Amino acid sequence: MKFGKELASQMVQEWQEAYIDYTHLKKLLKNILKSRQQNASTSPGRQGGFLKRTLTLYRSFSGLTGHENCVVKSEEDVIFVNQVQQPGSSDNDGLFYQTIFLKSAEEGGERESHFFKDLDEEFNKVLRFYREKVKEVTLRAEELSKQMDTLVALRIKVHKPLTERNENHQEVESSDLVHEAMDVIQEVGPSPVEALEDRTNVGSLSSLDHVKINIEPVCPVTTVRSVIKSTTKADLTFSTVELRRAKDKLQRAFVEFHRQLGFLRRYRFSNMLALTKIMKKYDKITSRNTSKSYLHVVGASYLGSSDEVNKLIDRVEATFIKHFSNENRRTGMKHLKPKNKMERHRITFVLGILTGCSLALVANLIVSIRARGLIRHEGRDQYMNNIFPLYSLFGYIFLHMFMYGINTYLWRRFRVNYPFIFGFKSGTELGFREIFLIASALSVLTLVAVLSNLDMEMDPRTLHFQTLTELVPAGLVVVLLLITFCPFNIIYRTSRFFLIQCAWRCVFAPFYKVMFSDFFLADQLTSQVQALRSLQFYVCYYGWGDFQRRSNQCSESKIYGIFNIVIAIIPFWSRVLQCLRRMFEEKDLMQGVNGLKYFSTVVALVFRTMYDLRRGTFWKIMAASSSGVTTIFSTYWDIVMDWGLLRKNSKNPWLRDKLLVANKAVYFVAIVVNILLRLAWMQLVLDFDEAPFIHRRAMIALVACLEILRRGIWNFFRLENEHFHNVEKYQAYKSTPLPFYYEDEKFL
Repeated sequence: MKFGKELASQMVQEWQEAYIDYTHLKKLLKNILKSRQQNASTSPGRQGGFLKRTLTLYRSFSGLTGHENCVVKSEEDVIFVNQVQQPGSSDNDGLFYQTIFLKSAEEGGERESHFFKDLDEEFNKVLRFYREKVKEVTLRAEELSKQMDTLVALRIKVHKPLTERNENHQEVESSDLVHEAMDVIQEVGPSPVEALEDRTNVGSLSSLDHVKINIEPVCPVTTVRSVIKSTTKADLTFSTVELRRAKDKLQRAFVEFHRQLGFLRRYRFSNMLALTKIMKKYDKITSRNTSKSYLHVVGASYLGSSDEVNKLIDRVEATFIKHFSNENRRTGMKHLKPKNKMERHRITFVLGILTGCSLALVANLIVSIRARGLIRHEGRDQYMNNIFPLYSLFGYIFLHMFMYGINTYLWRRFRVNYPFIFGFKSGTELGFREIFLIASALSVLTLVAVLSNLDMEMDPRTLHFQTLTELVPAGLVVVLLLITFCPFNIIYRTSRFFLIQCAWRCVFAPFYKVMFSDFFLADQLTSQVQALRSLQFYVCYYGWGDFQRRSNQCSESKIYGIFNIVIAIIPFWSRVLQCLRRMFEEKDLMQGVNGLKYFSTVVALVFRTMYDLRRGTFWKIMAASSSGVTTIFSTYWDIVMDWGLLRKNSKNPWLRDKLLVANKAVYFVAIVVNILLRLAWMQLVLDFDEAPFIHRRAMIALVACLEILRRGIWNFFRLENEHFHNVEKYQAYKSTPLPFYYEDEKFL
C-alpha cells in the first residue's frame, strides 16, 4: 500500500483537515520532477539542467528575517530554516518555522521555493493544532486528577461508618484507605505539567463539604424530581449507591480520555512520518541532501520533542489499573484498549448460505402462487385483508435492515465514523455483513412461515390443524420478540440492548437528554408507520377477531380507528418532544422550527386517517392540503437542513463545500428521488390506492416500502452531513460528564 493511502486509512477522520496535506505536497514534487526533466532535455549543456551561481547574496539576504534563533542551515546551503515569533505573542505558542530556499535563482528554483513555502504552512498547521490539543488534554488531566481525589475521599467517607463499628480496627482500616489513595497518586507522578500530580489534600474529607454530585436521570421519575428541584446537582449523601455511580462515571471518563490521548499520539506519529516521507521524496527527485537538516528542525520542534502525551498515557493507565481493575493490568488494559473488531469468515459463509436459501424460498413461493392460481383464487380478498398485513410487518423490517446494511457499507467505504456518531461502544457496532446476516435470517424465517402457512392451508391432510395454521404469524412475532429481549449474551446482545435503550428514550422523549442515536431512531420509526399499524392489527386480529375463520371487524371498530391514528402519531410526536427538549437545553430556535415540521406531519396524519375512515369531500380537502404543506416543509428540511445541500455560495454550486461522493450528479439525483418519494405518500389521499390491477393492501405496502427506501437514502446523506459537522469542529471524541461538581472556586 502506498503511503498516501496508508496515511488516509490511519487518520482520525474528524481531524483530517489538521493533517499534513501529503497529496498536495506530492503533486508539487511531481511538478518539480517534470520541470527538471524538461530542462534537462532542452538544455543538455548545463550541468544537471541548472545554472551555478554564487550564494553570497542569498546568505546576506537571509538576515532580513530579523530573527536571531536560526534553527539550522543545510549542509549544502540549500535551505535556511528560521524560527519566527508571531506578532503579538510572547510564549512558545507563537513560534513558527519559515524555510528560505537558497537556490531559487536556478531554473526550476521557483517551484522548489513554492514547495518549501507550502511545506512550512503544513508543518506550522500541524504544530499549532498539536499544541492546542496538548493544552486541552493537560487541562482535562488536571480535572480528572481532582475528580479522582474526590472519589478517594468519598470512598473513605462511605466506608468510615463501617469501620467505626469496630473500634479496635477503625484506625487501621482508615489508614489503609488513605495509604491506598496516596500510593496511587504517587505512582502517577508529581509533575504538575503532567496533570495527574501528587496532591497534599488527597483523601481529605473536608473537601467533600464543597462537592456536589452530578445526577443523570435514570428514569422519568428522577427527571421530574430534578426539574422540580431546578438542578441536576445534588448534595452528597455518602451512600454506597453514590459511590458506585460516581466510580462508574469516572471510569468511563478515564476510558474516553485514554482514547483521546491515543488519537493525539497517533496524530503526532502520522504527521512525523509524513514529513519524513515527503522530504525523502524531495531528496530523491532533486538529488539533494536536504531532508536531514529539515527533519532535524522537525525533531527539535514541539511536535518532535514533546513527551507530555506519552507520559499522560502511562499515568492514566497506572491510575486506572490501581483504582478500577484491582491492580490487574490485563483487565485494566482490556477496558482501556478494546480490541478492534475482527472480520470473521464464518459470518460471510453463513450469510451466503442464508441468502441462497432466501432466493430459493422466494422462487418456491412464486411457483406455488402461479401453480395454484392463488392470484385469482376466491379467498384472495380474505387472505389480503387478514393474513397479508401480518406478514407485511416482517417485510418492512427486512427492507429497513437491508437499507441500513447498504448504508453501513457506504459509510465504511467513504470513511464516515458512524460508530462514533451513533455512540456505539467501541468494537460492538454491527458491520454491514452482520446486518445482512440478520436480515437474511429474518427473510428465511418469514418465507418459511409463509410457505408453511400456504401448504398447511392447501393440503387436505392438515385441514384439521386450522388453528395451528393461523397461529404461524403470531408464533413468528413471538420468536422475534424473544430474540430481541433475550438477556443472554448471544445474537449481538450489546447491539440489541442499545436499540432497546434508544427506543425507550424515544418513548419517554422529554425525560431524557436527546442523543443523536435517539432522534435518528425516532426518524426511522416515522418511516415505519405501517409496521406499527401491523403490530396493532396483530392485537386486534388475534385478540378480538375470529382468526380461525380468517375474519375480523377491526376496520369497523371506532376504538380501532382511534388507535390507528394514535399509533401513526407516536413516532412524530416523539420527535416533536425531542425537538422541544433540545430547543430548551441547547437554546437553539431551529430545533423549535424542526418540531413544528413534525407537528405539521401529525396534523396531516390525523386528517389522512380521518379521511380514510370516514371519506367525504371535506376530509379529503383537509387531508390533501395538510399533506401538501407538510410534504413541502419536510422536503425542504431534508435537503437544506438535514443534508446541508442547496448552498448558493458553496465551492460545489447548489450543493455544499465538502462532498464524500466525487460524482456530483449523485446528489442531484438523490434530491429528485427524495422529492418524488415524498410525494408518493399522498397517493392514499388522492385515491390512487384504488387501482384495479393491484389490491389496496398491496398498494399500501408498496407505498410503505417506497418510504423505507427514501429513508435509506436520507440516512446516508444525513450522516454525511453530521460527519462533516464533526470534521469542522475537530470533534473526534465525546465530552464525558464527570461525577463531581465543585461549588467553591478554591476547589476548581
